[in-house]
Amino acid sequence: MRPMPRMCTLVAVALSACSPSPNDRTDATNASFASYDAGAVPGGPGSKQSYALGHLAADSAIAAMNQDIGPDGVELPAGRGSVQRGAVVYAAQCSQCHGAKGEGLPTFPKLVGRDSAGAPTPEFQFATKNKTKTIGNYWPYATTLFDYIKRAMPFATPGSMTDDDVYAVTAFLLSANAVIPDTTTLDAVALRAIRMPARDHFVPDNRKPTATTK
Repeated sequence: MRPMPRMCTLVAVALSACSPSPNDRTDATNASFASYDAGAVPGGPGSKQSYALGHLAADSAIAAMNQDIGPDGVELPAGRGSVQRGAVVYAAQCSQCHGAKGEGLPTFPKLVGRDSAGAPTPEFQFATKNKTKTIGNYWPYATTLFDYIKRAMPFATPGSMTDDDVYAVTAFLLSANAVIPDTTTLDAVALRAIRMPARDHFVPDNRKPTATTK
């Protein structure tokens, strides 16, 4: 192997000495963000001014969303709703995204489907058969279905449905998935008593909080 010419070696060393280190580049980037004035850009509200987007969340809005309902359903609110009423609410609030019968649309998921309806325990091969997850073949607890609908639906106005209507939509979807009869009316007691078809494919998350580390 031929030795590197002395001049090339010196040039390489000089260039290396002049290039900023990764830490230097990070510091420069942080400094640039710290001094950036978004309001001063052309068309903006002016230097040091805000765009006045958004607003502080009202306590009532926070309280409406801060109502977790776990698998045992002890947090379920008062109220009741029938499958029949749920069909009406679903048509008005849900069908435009999930289809008239919960069949799903290109950008929103399918909700209804039991590929082994009637079986005590459905097949559960989502990883190997690319099956579509639905309420009927995948959801483990009816109580958390209520929780999801109550806090996250309808998509455009989450948390806006009354508890009675959430019970009704939950009943309608469980009936459409052949989990309960179409004559059912759900309340907290009835919802807690439902055992979902895929329940035995899940185990409780019993992990304990760990010490916070820095």
